[in-house]
Amino acid sequence: MDAKATSDSLTSIGWRQRSLPGFIGLVGPLWTRKEESVWAYGLLATNEHTNPAGVVHGGLLTTLVDHALSSIAWESSGRRACVTVQLDTQFLSAAREGQFLEARGRVVRATSSLVFMQGEISVGGSAIVAASAVLKMLTSSASASIP
Repeated sequence: MDAKATSDSLTSIGWRQRSLPGFIGLVGPLWTRKEESVWAYGLLATNEHTNPAGVVHGGLLTTLVDHALSSIAWESSGRRACVTVQLDTQFLSAAREGQFLEARGRVVRATSSLVFMQGEISVGGSAIVAASAVLKMLTSSASASIP
């Protein structure tokens, strides 16, 4: 599929491409979409995202779900910086080059210092990754702006 046509198609249904600093910027480009009161995160898989077997690398899938869950926790905690202290990932199916990966998550519980999350990555409406995470909220002096 033509990259421009894919970009146009994603944009037409509300996805916006984001250029972000740091590690996530190296694996992107990342796409975002506001869905009611939460954000969804996406990535168009390219050949650069695949492993020698020709499927999207598990490390990329883990990175995407970690970014999504961290960002959702950040937003729900009043934009306090959060770091992942535990991430459990189950790979349910493979993704391939050309597929659009959609990551979503939700807060299960939040305490004064921890946020418990659940999330998934799907392709075409079918879950390919399930994940749960525990994130530690940093003190306000350590908080940063997280896109």
